[in-house]
Amino acid sequence: MSQATGLSPGESMQVEILQTRDIPAGFLRVRSYQLRHSLFAGGQSEPLQRECLQGLGAASVLLYDPKRDQVALLEQFRIGAYVGSAGDAAQSWLLEPVGGHIGPGETPEQVARRESIEEAGAQLQELIPICSFWVSPGLSDEQIHLYCGLINATHLGGIHGLQHEHEDIRVSLMPAEQAIAELYSGRANSTSIIIALQWLAMNRQALRDKYR
Repeated sequence: MSQATGLSPGESMQVEILQTRDIPAGFLRVRSYQLRHSLFAGGQSEPLQRECLQGLGAASVLLYDPKRDQVALLEQFRIGAYVGSAGDAAQSWLLEPVGGHIGPGETPEQVARRESIEEAGAQLQELIPICSFWVSPGLSDEQIHLYCGLINATHLGGIHGLQHEHEDIRVSLMPAEQAIAELYSGRANSTSIIIALQWLAMNRQALRDKYR
């Protein structure tokens, strides 16, 4: 059994794993769980079956130049956006921060620095933690470690990505005010970029004052 965290003081909830099995799913690792868990009213639930996408931890970085007050954002094709929009190609290229999965033996910080170079050609001058969050805990164990990466944006732009990973990534520079406005235009419409731009809106002036 495992004890849940994040509960109210004094609560002790338990989870009992009855059976697990792996489900073949190509790039993804899917595991099926049969389990019981504690009920708030007391006692145990009936046996439940739940599937979970596993091994998808990632780091994500909002690239920001506080001296020039510019943000570097990525545009790339995302299959989930394509399928979720019923095949609307216009909605399938998302505006995003840098991001990449955390491999065995890697730390989130190492991934953040590596992916900033691979996806945007950006050397990070400083890496500021924003938060860590579960992306979709009802079906996945994916946790994203989100950062703000301070950069010199003078020469950023163009098309980047690793050919062997079939990446086709366009890097766009924009004023921070314009990037924050994308929260309301509908272009900033996935988890990492929404949280990162909201954080930047709250901390932008302090960063500019410190590094100007």
